[in-house]
Amino acid sequence: MEFITHKTGDWTLRFLAITLCVTPLRKLLQLPELIRFRRMLGLFAFFYGCLHLTTYLWLDKFFAWGEILKDVAKRPFITAGFTAFVLLVPLAITSTAGWIRRLGGKRWQSLHRLVYASAVAGVIHYYWLVKSDIRLPLLYGAIFTVLLAYRLVVRLQARSTGKRMVPAPAMTSPSR
Repeated sequence: MEFITHKTGDWTLRFLAITLCVTPLRKLLQLPELIRFRRMLGLFAFFYGCLHLTTYLWLDKFFAWGEILKDVAKRPFITAGFTAFVLLVPLAITSTAGWIRRLGGKRWQSLHRLVYASAVAGVIHYYWLVKSDIRLPLLYGAIFTVLLAYRLVVRLQARSTGKRMVPAPAMTSPSR
């Protein structure tokens, strides 16, 4: 059970990092077709987050809600992990082309910036969880910091040159 819990948590963070790498890679490598994979990768992150949470709720706590509430009060890392998961829920729900149209590109893009808060909460969850070997949580934290810094630099450059930032197309196929 512990192995499954840890591996699903690791894969959640890995898929979040891979998802966030798509935009910088497509711009730096001039491979715009990479955008086709971003939604799927983000949904994989959400799927592994679901598995991670379900493993805790079912295999660890057997859906004993009183025990779970005590655990949340006693262990702040669980609250951080739950926060990371809750922030991913609206992103998964609104990942379809229909939701992008309903929300409009700017609102959809603003909502999907929650991924950074989720990633930070996930790293905090992992950091607070481990007792001695903090190398992996720090590695994930460094990766997310670089990815966020890249986006901030791009945004600041666009502002300083007066160029309007064009959001990346979110749809996976032209038929949608």
